[in-house]
Amino acid sequence: MASNIGMMDSAYFVGRNEILQWINARLQLNLSKIEEAASGAVQCQMMDMTYPGAVPMHKVNFDAKTEYDMIQNYKVLQDVFNKLKIDKHIEVNRLVKGRPLDNLEFLQWLKRYCDSVNGGIMNENYNPVERRSKSGRDRNAKGTGKGTKSLQANNVLTSESGGRVGLSNSTGVEQGKMDSVVDGADSSEEIQALSKEVTGLKLSIGLLEKERDFYFGKLRDIEILCQIPELENLPMAASIRKILYATDTKESATAEA
Repeated sequence: MASNIGMMDSAYFVGRNEILQWINARLQLNLSKIEEAASGAVQCQMMDMTYPGAVPMHKVNFDAKTEYDMIQNYKVLQDVFNKLKIDKHIEVNRLVKGRPLDNLEFLQWLKRYCDSVNGGIMNENYNPVERRSKSGRDRNAKGTGKGTKSLQANNVLTSESGGRVGLSNSTGVEQGKMDSVVDGADSSEEIQALSKEVTGLKLSIGLLEKERDFYFGKLRDIEILCQIPELENLPMAASIRKILYATDTKESATAEA
């Protein structure tokens, strides 16, 4: 069934707003951008709704932020495709980059496929919130929280035992350890903030590169058109070439052309 959905299928003409409405209505989410579904968790739950029980939701990480965690979600999704004999290869390396067009194309295909299975009718017996509660979470984040709590507990025990020996000495040790815990927490928050900033910059760079390539392709098409023998000697073609090949960035080449 999946192999019959070609690039010229009407599915690929569905807009991003309709895709977002479809996701939010079916899964009771509040996504505002296509790239927010880049982790693969939404796609896994859509398949779980279409084929109840087919997706091991405890393996799906809705808190996935890193490419590694996202790849694990797509592995779960590909396994489900294979189990259901769905002939669809997932371009994981492109999707985890968070590029809107790549993710939109995959979600367009997914909507077309799910609608072909259930006729576009929502499964009223499916509780998306309850199913998400069975999903996995970011284990690293949990581990960090436990580690911090453990350090704080150790500080309390140390201060209590130190108080029996001498008040001034225990106060100094306790203060030093508390400062260490605070500094560690601040460093962890700073690292997380910087990681998010780097991820955002990578996404911006990817979008700018895609936009650059798009406009470069347009300019290249115009250049080729101006080199056609029937057109290259026309005044208009000569003017366009002057604009294309202008090297002075301070002044516009339009007036000269």
